[in-house]
Amino acid sequence: MTIGLNAFILLSGLLFAIGLLGVALRKNTIVLYMSLELMLNAVNLALVAFSRYNGTMDGNLFVFFIITVAAAEVAIGLAIIVALFRLRQTVMVDQLTALSR
Repeated sequence: MTIGLNAFILLSGLLFAIGLLGVALRKNTIVLYMSLELMLNAVNLALVAFSRYNGTMDGNLFVFFIITVAAAEVAIGLAIIVALFRLRQTVMVDQLTALSR
């Protein structure tokens, strides 16, 4: 039994929707960040599924670059979150209203 393209696209769409709901409804910056990463991984899953379906390596190549950029994003994003927490003692988005003290 093989899993078809429809199942992968459905799973990718579901993961993207969960990530989108997390970004839209949550106020914690760490949860927002995890939701963005979930959306990014949903796109990666769709790219790999289409790549396998078409029999090419194009999608896999895009995924490699996306993961590389995501690793840099994680390092910079978490550093910003830690700096905001040290400055304001909170990670809630609605309490971060100004860029300076």
